Amino acid sequence: MAMMPRAGRLLKLNTAISNTLNPARWLINRHKNVVNGIANGISVIRLSTSPDYLNYERWHRNDNEDAPRTYSTHHYDKVFSGSINDNNRLQDTSVSSVKSWHANSTAKSNYDNNALLELPRTSVLMELSDRVGALHDVLKYYWKYDVNITRIESRPVQSNSAKFDFFVDFYGKVGDPNVNALLSALKGMTDKLLVLDEKEVHWFPRHISELDLIANRTLDAGIDLQADHPGFKDMEYRKRRAHLAKVALQYRIGQDIPLTEYSAEEVETWGVVWDKMELLLEKYACKEYKKSMNLMKKHCNYNRNAIPQLSSISSFLQLQTNFRLRPVAGLISSRDFLNGLAFRNFFCTQYIRHPSLPLYTPEPDICHELLGHVPMFADRDFCDFSQEIGLASLGASEEDVLKLARCYWHSVEFGLCREDGKNKAYGAGLLSSFGELEYACKERRPDEVVSIGEDGMPTRPEIRPWDPAVAASQDFPITTYQPVYFLADSLQDAKVKMRKYCEDLPRPFFALYNAQTESVHIDRPVRRCVGVPETS
Repeated sequence: MAMMPRAGRLLKLNTAISNTLNPARWLINRHKNVVNGIANGISVIRLSTSPDYLNYERWHRNDNEDAPRTYSTHHYDKVFSGSINDNNRLQDTSVSSVKSWHANSTAKSNYDNNALLELPRTSVLMELSDRVGALHDVLKYYWKYDVNITRIESRPVQSNSAKFDFFVDFYGKVGDPNVNALLSALKGMTDKLLVLDEKEVHWFPRHISELDLIANRTLDAGIDLQADHPGFKDMEYRKRRAHLAKVALQYRIGQDIPLTEYSAEEVETWGVVWDKMELLLEKYACKEYKKSMNLMKKHCNYNRNAIPQLSSISSFLQLQTNFRLRPVAGLISSRDFLNGLAFRNFFCTQYIRHPSLPLYTPEPDICHELLGHVPMFADRDFCDFSQEIGLASLGASEEDVLKLARCYWHSVEFGLCREDGKNKAYGAGLLSSFGELEYACKERRPDEVVSIGEDGMPTRPEIRPWDPAVAASQDFPITTYQPVYFLADSLQDAKVKMRKYCEDLPRPFFALYNAQTESVHIDRPVRRCVGVPETS
């Protein structure tokens, strides 16, 4: 999808505000120039009257929040939305007022919008001849039979330029009296009418509250340590890990994250890592990281003498970039982890590495999370980049989830970007590892001979240009330095290329996050039937 242009006009239609207005009637009355003018140079029209709004953070970024906006892509997509008063009269509304309305609505009911999203929906394919008023004549039957449209998408019929295929989604199912009456009427108005089957996909969360259903599907419980773990024989350490895991397992979205009282020994371990990383981060971290780290020091009590609390960090990030942290007991699957990013949510551990080896950890811990990942979530572009991967993971096949997980690893975990002629790190795995950060970023002579060092690693890593399609097929080690790093021209370059790659994936649907309702709108009916989480 293209980024939002900085001028124009965006109207918003919220079908959830008025139950008496049928969107088809609104489309007919307000936009006859669209529905009557199929042939006027428009190759694709997408009209969305879903109660979901365009993601405020992604599509409405503008220096002046109330400035008029428009939305368009290379497909000439048209998006209309807006609010309706008691007299069913369209009113212009600013993004800020929409955001305020949603905040009040969400306070009254946390899940009303998601319940609406789960109503039965039907998809049909209508073939229409290209003539003035063709779509107008069809849409009036949706109004007549009170059928609520959620999506209209048109494409020219490849074999006949005088015909258009219209894909229409609406609330209701075959068998409902009004739906049956509509379909009967449409048969006489269209050249072809097909009812499309629901697509079966992997289960995915539709509302942020459903992250609670996957957050506890840990691959380990946070306490199941391997025999080679530094804390394997330390019963006190394992008891501490078990306590923190229990706290994470009991947490639910919307609650305040409980404060963690870290021991003097844990704070000392944090301080050792802080001292080792501080100068290296100043030298090798990207400018976005350093800017964000200054914000974390100012607003989230980042310093060597105390481990910052997830609660204060999460609150700050929500104000800064609409990202949040959620405690998790241990490692979770790639699918579940990436699904969380779609909601601008980061699953975060709270335990710390064993004090006997403060500069080593065999798994992600609080040092990796807070020093590596979290500062970058104060950068809006990086958050958009992370969410892009998350949205693409929703309902994706196992093969595509693996590709996205590799892209995540080679960017969010171990990504490099070019800055002032030097390689800088933006990946958390580098930003929290003193040895690998220097290994990946230090300058070397072009003619330096590559050899194998005492640690078994090449003295010089292979650095490739950032290409998500290549990264998606590049395997990676977990317990050693990376043999290959991917270098983007900039963080913006990394995001743009990742977005293009996600658009080209064979996705079962297009997902759009609505920051106001904290839910995901999808553009066609699907059945979430594979890998459904337990609800008990």
